Amino acid sequence: MNALTPDQRFDQLGLKLPPAPTPLGVYKPFLISGNYVYVSGHGTVKEDKSLIIGRIGKDLNMEEGKLAARQVGLAILATLKANLGSLNKIKRVVKVLGMVNCVPEFERHPYVINGCSELFAQDWGEDNGVGVRSAVGMGSLPDNIPVEIEALFELS
Repeated sequence: MNALTPDQRFDQLGLKLPPAPTPLGVYKPFLISGNYVYVSGHGTVKEDKSLIIGRIGKDLNMEEGKLAARQVGLAILATLKANLGSLNKIKRVVKVLGMVNCVPEFERHPYVINGCSELFAQDWGEDNGVGVRSAVGMGSLPDNIPVEIEALFELS
């Protein structure tokens, strides 16, 4: 697997990227500064442009939340590919901030965000695909999405 490029690794996963989301507010979804790519908070955009919605612990269980976080990871990859042309232009994941829309009693935020982190690790490998991370609970998120994630990457 080490000889494969990130694009080849992604192809082997058999997953499909949703369309790269477009901003619904006044911000840039993608910004290069120096040797880093900042990706704004992304939501649970599916292939048909619809959103996974619901609150963890009320509308969705923990496993459904983890799958929602993987979907957010796919949306982030779609933005990277749309703007860079290839995932191969990313050297490593630097930081992931995962926000979980959940009931106050929910305490497994890191487990949910693993859905995204595991996807990145599969694509860039354990060394380059795992960066520093925060996983926090929120009282609500835009459009009642269960997960929002922003990330920072280093360019090759």
